[in-house]
Amino acid sequence: MHTMDIIIQLIVSFFATAGIAIIFNVPRKTLLHCGLVGVIGWIIYYILTEQGMDVVKASFFGSFVIAIVAHLYARRFKIPMIIFIVGGIIPLVPGGMAYNAMRNVVEDDYLQGLQYGLKAFLITGAIVIGLVFAEVIIQLIFRSVRSSKVKFQKVYKK
Repeated sequence: MHTMDIIIQLIVSFFATAGIAIIFNVPRKTLLHCGLVGVIGWIIYYILTEQGMDVVKASFFGSFVIAIVAHLYARRFKIPMIIFIVGGIIPLVPGGMAYNAMRNVVEDDYLQGLQYGLKAFLITGAIVIGLVFAEVIIQLIFRSVRSSKVKFQKVYKK
């Protein structure tokens, strides 16, 4: 893994994510942060795959971190987290793989098309599961913090 490769990956993922954010008309004050969410998710995916991890697992971890960061930014800016997630997951979406699946099917190479299609399906599922797991964990953490505050307040009111 070369430093220049990582820098190029960071730049391209930022512009891809920020570009999608512009298309979806996100608030201007969040544009930089939308780009950063995509960069964080992509660089985790990229480093994990470069270290030999399967792309499905790396997609899970990338989307998991995207959801965590999106949640933090959503609280900071007091806007829905979907604004950060939609652009953030764009670099992880297996569009090229889905295209290859359809191309192979059209070329009557059904076995190769099925392999690409299944892999794209698994990656898409991993992205969704990563987003859901992060949401559940964040909700559990915030619920725990809220209940601790309530208990703390009851103790000092006595």
